[in-house]
Amino acid sequence: MKYRELGRTGWKVSEISFGAWAIGGAWGDVDDKDSLAALNAALDGGVNFFDTADVYGDGRSERLLAKLKKERREPFRIATKAGRRLPKQTPEGYNRSNLTAWVERSLRNLETDTIDLLQLHCPPTTVYYMPEVFTVLDDLVKTGKLLHYGVSVEKVEEALKAIEYPNVQSVQIIFNIFRQRPVDLFFEEARKRNVGILARVPLSSGMLTGKITQKSSFAKDDHRNFNRQGEAFDRGETFSGVDFETGLRAVEELKSLVPDKATLAQLALRWILEYPAVTCAIPGAKRPAQVAENIAASDLKPISKESMKKIAALYAAEIKPLVHQYW
Repeated sequence: MKYRELGRTGWKVSEISFGAWAIGGAWGDVDDKDSLAALNAALDGGVNFFDTADVYGDGRSERLLAKLKKERREPFRIATKAGRRLPKQTPEGYNRSNLTAWVERSLRNLETDTIDLLQLHCPPTTVYYMPEVFTVLDDLVKTGKLLHYGVSVEKVEEALKAIEYPNVQSVQIIFNIFRQRPVDLFFEEARKRNVGILARVPLSSGMLTGKITQKSSFAKDDHRNFNRQGEAFDRGETFSGVDFETGLRAVEELKSLVPDKATLAQLALRWILEYPAVTCAIPGAKRPAQVAENIAASDLKPISKESMKKIAALYAAEIKPLVHQYW
């Protein structure tokens, strides 16, 4: 495993880290024993950064990470998120009372006195134009409830606005072979301000594993079943906003670029790591075997210039017209 600096935090985090959405919920059936086995496998493989949220299984993944912390001696960082507990997303909901209550709840779930990194959880765009929200976060740092804070965003516009606030340490943004817009402007601006970048949805909801086919079915409680057109939350969260048929066709073209003894998932993760602005990718995993496959991407050789050009051409021809200007 290789490690990269996370912005100005002073932390060196594993370039392949662990996204805990899947072990919380909304990805079909998941067993806590399997989830803990996956978390332990991640630590065994050198992962030292775990990303979760208070709404993943209504705190389930936070509590699993608390259990991991008690059972293992290795130091690791936990980033969680707040904001999606609002019954309806409104800018007014991001007030001092709510933010404080969400933080206190996560502190209880994580069984800690201080959250390593708290991220606003894809709030409405207007929130990024409300300095008072970031003042509250500053105050939570001063009182010792948070070590650092950052944001998780839907849009590049939101990312660019967020890093204008001097104490935003990290931005979590969808970045993968099917969502390349952050490269255009945001990466350079984040580099100038020394802001960490967490690449979320790195495998495009599993589409970039190459294991999904026309015959694949998803559980009733799996967002890949109920949110393809944004019925429950932002459309761009599921398969990166790319329609199912187009995604499958693009994946077939990508398979020819997979190096010997590697997988498409590993190629997709290695592609993200080709960008020095990225601190880490945070793929999810529900079982140890998935963890092992993900973290092996850190050991892959850099992708050839020829393959990078082919991936860029595929994106420009098949994917860019569908998603580039939306997010």
